[in-house]
This record gives sequence, structure tokens and C-alpha cells, in this order.
Amino acid sequence: MTLTILSTSDTHGFIFPTNYVKPRAHMPFGLIRAASVLAAEQQAAPGPVITIDDGDFLAGSPLAYYVAQVQTPPDPMPLTRIYNQIHYDAAILGNHEFDYGTDYLERAINTTDRPVINANLLDGDGRPLFGQRYRIIEKDGVKVAILGLTTRAVMQWKNHANVTDDVHFHTAVSIAKELVPFLKKIADVVIVAYHGGFERSLKTGKLIESLSNGENEAYQLLKEVKGIDALITGHQHRKIATNVFDVPVTQPGYRGEAVGKITLDLVPADGGGYVVSSSTARVIETKDAVFDEDVAVNSHQLDKTVDYWLAEPLAQIDGDLTFKSAQRARMDETAYTEFIQRVQLTTMAADISATSLFNNEGHGFENPITMRNIMTNYVYPDGLALELINGKDLKAALEKSATYFSLSADQQIIVNPAFYSPKLRHYNYDMYEGIDYRINVAMPIGKRIEALTYQGQPVTDDQMFKLALNRYRAGGGGHYDMFSADKIIAENKTPMSQLIADYLRQHPVVTATVNHNFEVINEPR
Repeated sequence: MTLTILSTSDTHGFIFPTNYVKPRAHMPFGLIRAASVLAAEQQAAPGPVITIDDGDFLAGSPLAYYVAQVQTPPDPMPLTRIYNQIHYDAAILGNHEFDYGTDYLERAINTTDRPVINANLLDGDGRPLFGQRYRIIEKDGVKVAILGLTTRAVMQWKNHANVTDDVHFHTAVSIAKELVPFLKKIADVVIVAYHGGFERSLKTGKLIESLSNGENEAYQLLKEVKGIDALITGHQHRKIATNVFDVPVTQPGYRGEAVGKITLDLVPADGGGYVVSSSTARVIETKDAVFDEDVAVNSHQLDKTVDYWLAEPLAQIDGDLTFKSAQRARMDETAYTEFIQRVQLTTMAADISATSLFNNEGHGFENPITMRNIMTNYVYPDGLALELINGKDLKAALEKSATYFSLSADQQIIVNPAFYSPKLRHYNYDMYEGIDYRINVAMPIGKRIEALTYQGQPVTDDQMFKLALNRYRAGGGGHYDMFSADKIIAENKTPMSQLIADYLRQHPVVTATVNHNFEVINEPR
């Protein structure tokens, strides 16, 4: 007998094959494509099929933002109704499920057909915050156990609006050590579905990221926990299909660009039941898939509504707030970046501001500025925090940000490979306003910041500053350990996209300015 395990992960509410930068763009991803691949695989499978969504479906796209933040009242039903067109046997909680608070998440769970499996996010009484710890499914005489686990990155979301403080996180490894042996006794097959990724290279076993925050534990999980028959992963947006410690593993990218598929060949076990005799793992690209009709019908009106909202003009520009190359814009300040800093400085009454270009798809604000411009450039629903830091913290943060750059063999400034492999992390490079500074990539890491001044004077270690930054970074997100929740002195929990829109409504004509307060150089000393 053959058991087929299908999975999606990190779809982030991208129903249609578009990144929303341009209207009606057809791109090689989208739930509407993934749904048709899932349906075809379910139909063609020679034996029982288990289908799992590995998390991060509730937030991350303009469509998901509209459903949660713009329509009145906020109601996840228009989004969950679309996902309900796919037969999922289980759903895992991703960290971005908490973006709009636990109340909104609870409403989403109550309107979804998918049983939520969550073993390591617990309430004060030690019970699952949502869902059940595991699920046992019997199909064609095969008992399948599904254990659901979530990345520690979810704890960054404890500071978000309406997220309960009564959340207790247990590591994926510790919970798996407790439950996998138990599940192995009562089920033929144990599947671990983990919204998290790999902290080590799958080829060499070497660390590829810091272990300090435990964001990804999949390698340790497979190394230390015996009895797992298949592992579904996510969170890192990678496409993975391989065997690790003889366990088949998949990770199906993001935005519905691929579907994970694991097949387990089962043979009768001594004493009854089944055991796994062999396995295969692959990812199926969705780029050539037709649109799923059920998803199309149930999302058509919402798509039209969101497109109309994105086209809303908010302000005119005196000058130019566009840029051609995101990579160039990270080295040479643009008027767009300076505008975002202006909004943050004004909103939070700050001395200094820090912001990022989150990906390479946005290219600034066109004229007139629309909601589409805002949503495709500022892609995360973070609010702002005002953090009280000293000069030593500021220098440490700048040095951390400066690790984004490296030098090629011919001494050209390039992006440090750690920021695009195994996962794109452009959002972990911050640019600052309110200070002047240089990043000298020729210098060793930790000693790259030069000519750091505030109001024309050198910054000292004990000098105090009020820094405006997004709430994810303010809590230390991205391994910025110099920032922490206890340094936050004020917050604005309104999503930054809405703060930008409100600013533009108050300033219907925006003047594009840029002071080039920082530079990135390669000058050996």
C-alpha cells in the first residue's frame, strides 16, 4: 500500500498569481494554482492521501490585509471560505497567523474546515492555545498520526495588538520527544508537520544560522527524535525534497509556488498494522497549473473588491519616489526611503528612524500614490515602536545591519550570501535617518561603521536616543539582540501601511527629498 502526503505552506493569502505590484499580473504561483495540483494528486493517488497546510495562510498579502484590516467589520470568513475549497486533513499554526491578534485568529479557526493541530503553543493550564495536540486519522485501514508544531518565531508576535500574554511556548524538539514515542505505539505512521525550517545545512550539517532564538529546529528534531516517518516543514520559504536521517522531508516554497509530496510504501507489520518500507519526497511546481474552478468562483468578488481598493489614489508627488533597483537603493538612499523615515519620525516623535526595503519586488511610489504602492512596498502589517536606546545600542544595531554586505573575489560590494540563502532576508538590513554614517565593507564585521554623527557631533556610547522602528525589530526580531521589549517607551499598533495612508491623506502633495545621510563604501584602511 502507498500513503501519499501532500502539503502547502506559507501561502500568505496569495490566492491569485500576482504580487500586486501591477494589476492582473499572472505569475508562477498562487493558491488558485496549488489547489488544482492538490486535486489532481489526490485523484491520481493509488492509496490513501493525507493533505496538510503547514501554516502562514492568514496574513502576508494585500488581499489578506484587506480582509483583516480594511473591510468593516474585520471578518476572516471571505478568506477562510476560499481555503475551505481544498480538502485539508490538518492545519498547522504559522507565526504570521498571529499578525492580527488572537481574537481574529480564533474567528478564522472557527470558520475553517481544517482541524488545527498544535502541540507546543499552550495556555496557562498547559492546554493547546488553539486546536488539538495531534490528530489520528484512519484511512483504508492505516492509522496515521499527525503532530503539529510551530516555530519559536511566533514569540515575536506576543507584542502585537490583541495577542494574549498567556502564551507558553515549548520547543518543537522537546514536544516531539514527548509525543512521538507515544504516537508510534498507537498509529502505523507518524507525520510531524512543523511550521519551521532547518538551522543546519542539509549537505554538511554545519550551522547556517544562530541557535540563540531557536527559530528553526528541524535538523535537531530529526537527529534526536526517532520514530518520525515523514516531516513537513515551512517558514523558510525554501523548496526542499530530500531525506534527512532516513526521514523524507518536504518544504513547498511560498505563495503556492509548489506542493510538497511524500509517498510512503507500507507493508504489513508483524502483529498487525503497517510499517514504512520505503519513501520518496518531491516538490511539484505549480507554475503551469490551471486555475482551480472552486477557488476561482469563491474568490472572484473579493479579488475585484481588493483591486478597486488598491487603485485608490491618496496623494500627488512633487518629484520622484520611485527607484529601479532595490539593491542599489540599499546602498544609496532614495527619496522613497527618506519618505518612509519621515512618516515614522513624525508619527513617533523620534530622534532617529530605522526601516528596510523588505524585498526586491517593490520599486517605490508612483504618481499618484495609491494603496497598491503602499501595500507592495510595505508588505508587513507591523505597527511602530519608540525605543529608548543609548549610543552603544545604536552602534551595535548599525554593525548588525552592516553584515548585509560582503565583497566578491574581485572586491565588488555584494550581498552577504547569508541574507539570501537558505532564505531571503533582505528585511534584516535596516537603513537609518536622523544620523549620518558610513558602512565600510572593507573592514571586518563589527568594525564597519564609520563617521557616525548625530546633529553634526560624534555619537557617544552613553548618549540617549528615541528610535522609531517597526515592532518586530523593536522586540529583537532578526537577531537584533540590542533591542528588546523592555526598552520600548511608546507604541502605535496601527499597521504601518495604514499610518502611511493616513499621513498621505493629511499631506495630499508630497515633496520628494533625499539627504544621502549614509553611504556604503569599500575603502581598505
